[in-house]
Amino acid sequence: MGDGRKAKDPKKTFFRLLKYLLQYKFHIALVLVCILAQALVQSFSATMLGTLVDDYILPMVKSGATDFGPIVKFLLQMAVVFLVGIASSFLQSYVMVPVTQGIQKKIRDDLFTKMQTLPLRYFDSNTAGNIMSRYTSDIDTLRQMISMSIPQTISAVVTLVVLFVTMVITSWQLTLVSMITIVGVFFATKILAGKSGKYFIGQQRSLGAVNGYVEEMITGQKVVKVFNREQVCAEEFDKLNEELCENAFSAGKFSNMMGPINNNLGYVQYAILAIVGGAIAVSSGETLLTIGSLMAFMDLSRKFNMPINQVSMQFNSIIMA
Repeated sequence: MGDGRKAKDPKKTFFRLLKYLLQYKFHIALVLVCILAQALVQSFSATMLGTLVDDYILPMVKSGATDFGPIVKFLLQMAVVFLVGIASSFLQSYVMVPVTQGIQKKIRDDLFTKMQTLPLRYFDSNTAGNIMSRYTSDIDTLRQMISMSIPQTISAVVTLVVLFVTMVITSWQLTLVSMITIVGVFFATKILAGKSGKYFIGQQRSLGAVNGYVEEMITGQKVVKVFNREQVCAEEFDKLNEELCENAFSAGKFSNMMGPINNNLGYVQYAILAIVGGAIAVSSGETLLTIGSLMAFMDLSRKFNMPINQVSMQFNSIIMA
């Protein structure tokens, strides 16, 4: 059923981690600017798509004009907006590299310094392999959270706020419809994340136990041979390895289900919005909702679901860290 343990004091742990992050104030500030720029680009790109349809394509179709100069000029403006988004994404990833590697080094240094002050009984009661896994797999898991989970979570929150405001401005009626389906996404995410979280914790603990046992058996291989303990050691290793396999399998099973389920719920939402939006546009004679605005809102709804999926996928990484 997984290990089921939780951090003794998550709030205190988070603030300790925050102290490491604040050592890179300039880098973090630049990353936040890049995140905001990416959110604005996603919002602008969707609204510009609606403008392209309503103000350029449809008038040309109705009038039969063949002057593509204004459309080309507007497309170039859209290209500039997309380039800003690409540059912001690249700069964010580039800036986070020294931050994550620097924090990882500092934590390892602090951990090694702390280890020198521990009493001998600590090393008698903990296997060498388990202690080593703290320096390798556990800190690497923490690095993944700092480099990926935290930036993506912050980016998702900022993006959701910007896109939600844009959706309300575009069509508050369709925004209400989309919120109903988003409740289903949150409900599915809550259930699956809760089930997979305990298995991810169990996976980390089982991994430490396997590493510790392997290290002890390899170091003491001569003793194992002298006392003919090969079969006993193999059986004990199989037991630990099977426990790690079960936790890893269950963690991956529930975690990998989140993406497809949320994507399919997003497709259902897309179809519902297309039907309801089309009905509003036709019944109101495009006074409440134009074709271009409907296209823009459909794009916004897809982009609104993406951050939710990203956050749901990062829950387990944060829990493990």
